[in-house]
Amino acid sequence: MLTNVQKRFLRKEAHDIDAIFQVGKGGVSPNLIKQVAEALEVRELIKISILQNCDDPKEEVAEMISSRSGSELVQIIGRTIILYKESRNKKQIQLP
Repeated sequence: MLTNVQKRFLRKEAHDIDAIFQVGKGGVSPNLIKQVAEALEVRELIKISILQNCDDPKEEVAEMISSRSGSELVQIIGRTIILYKESRNKKQIQLP
């Protein structure tokens, strides 16, 4: 579980990165979860964009992706989700 200080730090780190995944009409698929988990292992911090044609509420999509990928939900801002998961092999981010 992330503290408020850690979430604030991660939001600052995520400011300059672009969303690398998009959730659209198909919703959250097992393939998307697998790709998100692999990206989190490499990058630790990612953004996911939720498209307008996604049928599910953004909070529900964020919770599904974070719980199934084993990551922490840092923030939902607009239609963008920020996720963090500490890497086992390629640790890059030092949390305060």
